[in-house]
Amino acid sequence: MPQLNPSPWFLIFMMSWFIYLIILMSKTTNFKMLNKPTQYLYLTNPQPWNWLWV
Repeated sequence: MPQLNPSPWFLIFMMSWFIYLIILMSKTTNFKMLNKPTQYLYLTNPQPWNWLWV
């Protein structure tokens, strides 16, 4: 009996990946809309989550 539907793990992985991309894009756009250089922000307040997209 062939399985027509993809495995649930594949769907879970794809949905989590899309959610991750959406969060990443929203955070990068908010980060760019601050109108300050990234080096200046990184030097003034270094934060541990900056390595995700800097």
